[in-house]
Amino acid sequence: MAADTAAPGTAPAGRTGIRPLPRAARSARRHTAGRPRRSVLLTALTAIVVLYSLVPLAWLVINACKTQPKLLDSFGLWFSGHFALWDNIRDTFTYNDHIFVRWLLNTLLYVVLGAGGATFLAVLGGYGLAKFDFPGKRAVFAVVIGAVAVPGAALAVPTFLMFSKMGLTNTPWAVVIPSLISPFGLYLMWVFAAEAIPDELLEAARMDGSGELRTFFRISLPLMAPGIVTVLLFTMVATWNNYFLPLIMIKDPNWYPLTIGLNSWNAQATTAGGQPVFNLVITGSLLTIVPLIAAFLLLQRYWQSGLAAGSVKE
Repeated sequence: MAADTAAPGTAPAGRTGIRPLPRAARSARRHTAGRPRRSVLLTALTAIVVLYSLVPLAWLVINACKTQPKLLDSFGLWFSGHFALWDNIRDTFTYNDHIFVRWLLNTLLYVVLGAGGATFLAVLGGYGLAKFDFPGKRAVFAVVIGAVAVPGAALAVPTFLMFSKMGLTNTPWAVVIPSLISPFGLYLMWVFAAEAIPDELLEAARMDGSGELRTFFRISLPLMAPGIVTVLLFTMVATWNNYFLPLIMIKDPNWYPLTIGLNSWNAQATTAGGQPVFNLVITGSLLTIVPLIAAFLLLQRYWQSGLAAGSVKE
């Protein structure tokens, strides 16, 4: 008697009455989380995004290794002439009486006071909004969401007029004080604190006699560490790359951040009698992004976990 044959993964139809699975179902069974389905279109789109991200960085690194004349008569995506990276770095720091160092210190000042203060205020506000009930809480939520939707450039001119009346323009406070407000950071910490800190844990601490400040610093703050790092990275990048606000607030070159200072070097080529220093502009731009890359690499694991918090509801 001939043995019954059946397709792999199916039972003989004559004995059990089970029909073979459709092709789509068999294909879906083979593609799991460990063996995802390959997509040529998705792979091509990912490659385009990678090139879009890395080609400008490669151009910056390559051209930072060239002298001023070679920048204008060589291909932008390949090396040419003398390897001048170390000379360009030295000239960048020493040009115009070490003004680049002053701009770097100014930027660090704005980031420490502005981004650090914005993160601290966002942590306090987000924790309070997430764990305390008070009249008008829904109105505060609506205001925060509305503030997130307003671009910062739209508030630059009103902020300038207000600070001009107060006599704070052309001072570091004209950049630091507006940087202290981060609606997105406040909203992010609100959502994170609501999910990361169990209410039962706070109630247990209060029953044991712990005050609100002690509970916040000893219990809540460590639990919010991933969210704090995430907000700190966002505010730090926003303050470090801030261009429009310092442009209209600061007129004294000694208080320029790096963004405005490098732009003033770039504008020298278009002024009468100005000396083109494009090699220093490119090298300064490369040096400017190094601290940001280092911060992202050092805090990457906190940043990733902070973004994922609250995405799954148990």
